[in-house]
Amino acid sequence: MARFHSLTVTAVDRLTDDSVALTLAVPPELREEYRHAPGQHLALRRVADGADIRRTYSICSPAPDPAGEGPRSLRIGVRLVEGGAFSTYALKEIAAGDALEVMTPAGRFTLEPAPGLYAAVVGGSGITPVLSIAATLLARDPAARFCLIRSDRTTASTMFLEEVADLKDRYPERFQLVTVLSREEQQAGLPSGRLGQERLTALLPALLPVPEVAGWFLCGPYGLVEGAERALRGLGVARSRVHEEIFHVDASTASVSTSAAPAHSTVTVRLDGRGGTWPVREGETLLETVLRNRSDAPYACKGGVCGTCRAFLVTGEVRMDRNFALEPEETEAGYVLACQSRPTTEAVELDFDR
Repeated sequence: MARFHSLTVTAVDRLTDDSVALTLAVPPELREEYRHAPGQHLALRRVADGADIRRTYSICSPAPDPAGEGPRSLRIGVRLVEGGAFSTYALKEIAAGDALEVMTPAGRFTLEPAPGLYAAVVGGSGITPVLSIAATLLARDPAARFCLIRSDRTTASTMFLEEVADLKDRYPERFQLVTVLSREEQQAGLPSGRLGQERLTALLPALLPVPEVAGWFLCGPYGLVEGAERALRGLGVARSRVHEEIFHVDASTASVSTSAAPAHSTVTVRLDGRGGTWPVREGETLLETVLRNRSDAPYACKGGVCGTCRAFLVTGEVRMDRNFALEPEETEAGYVLACQSRPTTEAVELDFDR
């Protein structure tokens, strides 16, 4: 069960004008709890003006060796979002020595290191989890290769430039880097412009043998991830080989279902080994109902993007307003996002422990 602990910030590194990397120290007694897979994220929490503000940020540091101890530190990248309550605080106020409330690692946008060729298409801050995935893979498996295709506005806005350059220096034969800038011409490399479906459909086969790629990792804004997924589908890549994580979705992108809700409904929940049944108020999501009765329910973004509130639907039926976190095989297996789920039957049962 995900839990929050207080971790101390040991370094705040400026990456670009609008982004920083935060390093968090993990004390010995918490290192097993913060053991993470490459690609997972952390939820950070602060209370401001009486409001509980939570945001998720991917871990960019390599995952610890499974045979060794848990991580002594964790590093995350934070990019300023216009009007963002947490990102503004992170860039303007957080300093070394501060204590932050940090949830234990979560997320399924991960790769278990294994031999083979892997590739990623990322945009902007989407580099963050992929940096951990690539660094962990190349360090652990000498038979693995990784191709990183990254899109940024300009060189000055590119996060983790030095860290990616270091991977290229350490693994020149196994790490391939392709950079595309949308608002700046490069002296060498690909011409500027956005990476959309049409461009990727032509570009990917020219860069690497698409059928031989064991896993594709798409991360960044919704438009880029959607375009890359469509390009791969058109190139015959099996859906099981494509993994997606979306960092930002415009409100207009959501397609909200209008299915009628029952006049009265209840939700029965199993959470951290304990159960309860409560009435769902009109207009509430199931997460909102649970939080009224169990403040320890897991959640972060409440926008259907991070997947922290994933739960198994034991009985009953729900509609999800939006879903940008669960893979098709997860929804087919019965998992839902509690923050986006509304009951369409009089009784619903969720299991957060499964």
